[in-house]
Amino acid sequence: MSQNETRILVVEDEPTIARAVADRLAAEGFGVEVAADGPTAVERARAYEPHLIVLDVMLPGFDGLEVCRRVQADRPVPVLMLTARDDETDLLVGLGVGADDYVTKPFSMRELVARIRAVLRRVERPAMEAADGSVRVGGLEIDQRARRVRRDGREVHLTPTEFDLLACLLRNRGTVLTRAVLLEQVWDWADASGTRVVDSHVKALRRKLGQGLIRTVHGVGYSLEAAS
Repeated sequence: MSQNETRILVVEDEPTIARAVADRLAAEGFGVEVAADGPTAVERARAYEPHLIVLDVMLPGFDGLEVCRRVQADRPVPVLMLTARDDETDLLVGLGVGADDYVTKPFSMRELVARIRAVLRRVERPAMEAADGSVRVGGLEIDQRARRVRRDGREVHLTPTEFDLLACLLRNRGTVLTRAVLLEQVWDWADASGTRVVDSHVKALRRKLGQGLIRTVHGVGYSLEAAS
């Protein structure tokens, strides 16, 4: 996907912030549309089919968490949330309902663009990086090329980042990966400041795939186990 084909939906009810973000992303070569409330955001996501959504938490109509739930129920799409610095609860809930990453307000445009590019790099990794065919782990079937997961024959809906995290653990099956390593390999973060992101996505995978799949090694990190 070339950059000028990459569509981004900016969902922000503050006109000054929305316009500044939209103008910067357009200047970077992205296609951009803007929505200012929850219901409009869901409608635009369906019609515009963005490759990524920049999503504020606090919105009129209904909030960004509900937008994320509804959008992810329609089709998996990367979501980067905008949160206030003290909204830790909203942040953790947002990651739990399918957001891929977050930026706290106030933020620099350089930071926002860097985070967007990092998310897009993850979802645009060439299919050749994935192994051929499907891999079975207990009752779990993981088709890396098609990016589909089945549990006991039933398809499980994963967000793009949830799938990337599972694939990373699968590639390193039997090895305990630290949060810092997971942040680097899955999120392309160069530092270890996002441990909440890792923990929230592991929690989401356990909720969807079962508790016996990912083992926590306290004080170290996580490893993929054979599911029963």
